[in-house]
Amino acid sequence: MRAVVQRVLSSSVKVAGEIVGEIGNGLLVLVGVEQSDEPADAKYVADKIVGLRIFADDQGKMNLSVVESGGEVLVVSQFTLLGDVRKGRRPSFVHAASQELGNELYLLCAEKIREQGLNVETGRFQADMKVELINDGPVTILIDSRKQF
Repeated sequence: MRAVVQRVLSSSVKVAGEIVGEIGNGLLVLVGVEQSDEPADAKYVADKIVGLRIFADDQGKMNLSVVESGGEVLVVSQFTLLGDVRKGRRPSFVHAASQELGNELYLLCAEKIREQGLNVETGRFQADMKVELINDGPVTILIDSRKQF
């Protein structure tokens, strides 16, 4: 499972012009699920997201997690994070999860974050989504459950 985590001042996701998820200060998380991913991958990524110390403390140092900073999280499914561009110019998505597994683990990741006391909003799986954000920093972190050891 791959996740792109962006610290934001605000973020929202729209489907057909309707806002389906919206947060203020916090994290926008784009999640891609691989066909070999399991529930343990979703838990690992969720724990990393919640524990990232990328918010400023009183001295201006990145020392606080999203929980400690009182932030929110917007989780958006993005299978294109699995695009392999090593050959040719068109990304290959052969390692992306099936629709069923992708949705299941994407929602599980959001739920695991929610279980840690955070307000979590989501996009709509497989929808044509328009994501807006105001980056804070910018601070962008990549998480890959295949690189945990």
